[in-house]
Amino acid sequence: MNNRIKPLLSTNGAQLKEALTLVHSVFQEFEAPDYANEGIERFKQFITFDEITQQLVAKELMIWSHFSDESKMTGMIALRLPNHISLLFVDKAYHKQGIARRLVETVATYCQTFHNISELTLNSSPYAIKAYKHLSFSPTDIQQEIDGIIFTPMKKIL
Repeated sequence: MNNRIKPLLSTNGAQLKEALTLVHSVFQEFEAPDYANEGIERFKQFITFDEITQQLVAKELMIWSHFSDESKMTGMIALRLPNHISLLFVDKAYHKQGIARRLVETVATYCQTFHNISELTLNSSPYAIKAYKHLSFSPTDIQQEIDGIIFTPMKKIL
């Protein structure tokens, strides 16, 4: 595992809040413009501290964070077990530096090692499709909308 990528523990509330602040900020700038109010509100509900903490404690979700140094979180990825990426966000100032790729590689290694998984799945926002294709994800269906969230199901064979 990249030494700049660290698992987020459910007991580290400050780090979780930092990760969720990053998610909210990047979502607002790059993804919210594609969504109606219903989708924006649904996403905000999904990323509340209490909602994510419940999933971490129940061991349904795992999160890894990328740091530029020990104090600056530059990216994060959340894995809904056993193999679905539910969040992948990188700070705007750090786009196109390989952080998303390293986070996906970390999750892929985890899934292969601990769950014997041969593919990762995710639901891409319209904004992120090109980036996910660059990371070797392929669409598995057409674009859909549920509760105002617009997404394209994708997968990557490991």
